[in-house]
Amino acid sequence: MGNLFRRFFRRLGRIIVGFFNIGISLKVVVLLLVLSCGGVYFVTHTKMIRQVGGKDDYNEAMRYVEIKNLLDEQFIDPVDRKAIGDSAAAAMVAGLGDAWSYYMTADEFRTYQLSSSNDYADIGISLVKDDSGGFQVIAVYPGSPASWAGVGAGMVITAVDGQSLDGMTVDEVRTLIRTKLNSKFTLTISNTQNIEVDCSNANASAVTYRMEKTGAGYLQISNFEAGSGQACVDAIEDLMAQGAVAFVLDLRNNPGGLSTEVATLLNFLLPGGRLFSEVSKSGEEIVTESDVMCIQFPTVVLVNTGTFREAELCAAVLQEYQWATVIGEATTGNTRSQETIVLDDGSAIRLSTHSYLTPNGVDISANGGVIPDTIVFNRDESATGTTQGTTGGEDGTASISDDDQLMAALRFLS
Repeated sequence: MGNLFRRFFRRLGRIIVGFFNIGISLKVVVLLLVLSCGGVYFVTHTKMIRQVGGKDDYNEAMRYVEIKNLLDEQFIDPVDRKAIGDSAAAAMVAGLGDAWSYYMTADEFRTYQLSSSNDYADIGISLVKDDSGGFQVIAVYPGSPASWAGVGAGMVITAVDGQSLDGMTVDEVRTLIRTKLNSKFTLTISNTQNIEVDCSNANASAVTYRMEKTGAGYLQISNFEAGSGQACVDAIEDLMAQGAVAFVLDLRNNPGGLSTEVATLLNFLLPGGRLFSEVSKSGEEIVTESDVMCIQFPTVVLVNTGTFREAELCAAVLQEYQWATVIGEATTGNTRSQETIVLDDGSAIRLSTHSYLTPNGVDISANGGVIPDTIVFNRDESATGTTQGTTGGEDGTASISDDDQLMAALRFLS
């Protein structure tokens, strides 16, 4: 074997010497070959490490390959490599310990695309992103603002009110459209046609309110979608005109919505200063502040396990300012915003990328949600938000209800 290698290198050396017509010894040829091969290996190895993010990531990737090869070679049954890959990806995201971050296979993501556009009351369309970067309408619902405006399936939306959708995700387009609800706005179709959509009368108010017999004004805020912030302000002003001496803000089962709507309500209630901020992993922070005008009445905020996201933020800020007492059950702690990131193979990751912080910099999600000042559970969930009657007991409560949390709020304010 040794003689074979020596003959090979001698022959290779003669070829190189003959080609370049120079005198090079066999040892030099061997040395140059070794150095060249080592250099190629080093460059290739370094490039591979960089491609996977660094040495630690490379070692993790090699561990995955080692396990996969072991399963291929020794597991007694046939191995479904795609199922193993999907399971490994799902486990990586699940390892974050974040209930709102998850992995979707390519099939699951296609289903998600078709259904996610129907998660909120919008203009009545379902969208998917197409290869051109626009957003194709795949369904229009009868009787919706979009159908009234003449939007049809197959149309590709490229701008909303003149704002280009280039580079946006479906989630970002949905959020942009949500900010236009309760108004008139324009959809640009394939960069050539403009269609005006009128949502000014299409959506019922997110706020219902009434005067309680105790003199407290009660506001039930079902969500923080477009227009809800000003609806809250209008309701509070109307209740003050009716003689309200205290307020109950009912945020139970409120799924959240737009931070701008929460800001409208909080800006009306609170004095000048920081209201909240939204921060990314890199530390980039968007701060929302209040002006100096404010109103202050005895106020209770009702929350429960169905209070999510921007509704949790609203309760936490009022609690931190000591502007309101929070009563009910601890909220869920879903105050992080998620982004859907599509992978090269058509699968996707739904990932928490930003978090809301209170004025004092508290991450509500990391804190486990909003903890009420007084914890009260409802015995009858069907009674949530209802009061009736004109007389009460010695505690001064003039309204009666099977809603234990609401009655606790009214007794507290009385």
